[in-house]
Amino acid sequence: MNQMINMVIRMVTRRLVNMGISKGIDVAAKRGQRGEDLTSEQRQKAGENSKRAKQAVKMSRRIGRF
Repeated sequence: MNQMINMVIRMVTRRLVNMGISKGIDVAAKRGQRGEDLTSEQRQKAGENSKRAKQAVKMSRRIGRF
């Protein structure tokens, strides 16, 4: 029973941490500006930066497994 509770808590915690990391990356890519305040060029650049940052997070997780 205790193992099941721990498993569920770990799953929920992992999801929350991943959501927090994603939101933080998105905010950092936009440099704190709102989406409607950005020009189309800035929005495109923010999307590219966000994608690169998320890829870097994935790579660091893979490296951390070893």
